[in-house]
Amino acid sequence: MNILVTGGAGFIGSHLVRTLLAKGEKVTALDDLSTGLAENLPPEAEFIEMDILDEGLKKVVAAGAFDAIVHLAAQTMVDVSIKDPLFDAQTNLLGTVRVLEAARAANVKRVIFASTAAAYGDVKEDDLPVREAQPTEPMSFYGLSKLAVEKYLDMYHAVYGLEYVILRFANVYGERQGDGGEGGVISIFAKAMAEGRDITIYGDGEQTRDFVYAGDIAEGIVAALQTEEVNAAYNLSTQTETSLRELVSLLSEICGREIVPKYGPERDGDIYKSMLSNSRARRGLGWQPEISLADGLRRTYEYFCGKCMGE
Repeated sequence: MNILVTGGAGFIGSHLVRTLLAKGEKVTALDDLSTGLAENLPPEAEFIEMDILDEGLKKVVAAGAFDAIVHLAAQTMVDVSIKDPLFDAQTNLLGTVRVLEAARAANVKRVIFASTAAAYGDVKEDDLPVREAQPTEPMSFYGLSKLAVEKYLDMYHAVYGLEYVILRFANVYGERQGDGGEGGVISIFAKAMAEGRDITIYGDGEQTRDFVYAGDIAEGIVAALQTEEVNAAYNLSTQTETSLRELVSLLSEICGREIVPKYGPERDGDIYKSMLSNSRARRGLGWQPEISLADGLRRTYEYFCGKCMGE
């Protein structure tokens, strides 16, 4: 397949590009480098520096003759969306419409869209793990903009016949992650521990997340490119809750020293408890996570230790 990955120089994108290349696929990464880094990409990957809002996107997609687009480029920070809803909407909603228009004009067969657990909102604990049929009630403009794109995808299929697969990611973490995004707490903690700095938990530390390793997410995207069960939404998750206190404990074991976190106030728009069901992805995509949290955390911590040593 010939695949365009928007946001390809970013955290998840760099894992996906490596995975696709290893499977023998032709890959082009498109990124404006506002948060991604060109150095994240292997030299054999084709790279185009461009914002998805650029009017030249249509020409790029048309010239590329892509079979599919994996759309990862996004504004991923809940707090940023609360502070600046306009910026969030411009990137996540209008930027995605430009991608869809480019795909439609070039007769791209399928679009894979990176959505989010934030689309569900703060679900009652009795309703965990969250299934795809759960009512969507986002608590932030970030979750709302991602949910709006899901509706656009449904409409693009109904009106233009464009195939899509929506992947609602749990909290993704791993090597090359920046300090942003929903899984950013792990990169923030791991980096601070590698550098010997203190860490801060915002809230009481009992809030939970469903942390899924980026390499597993990349495999889930590959499965979405191949599945015949299209025009549907799938959770990509471990279906396991981990509290921030538990996370600190695991990282303490990995780095070999006790970490005593500081505590700060809760942040606006943050969900308290989160865990997604992955049963639909197991059935429809033939996918399941393979990397344990302990193994993934070790890889992530060792990556940041290497960065500290200039490797």
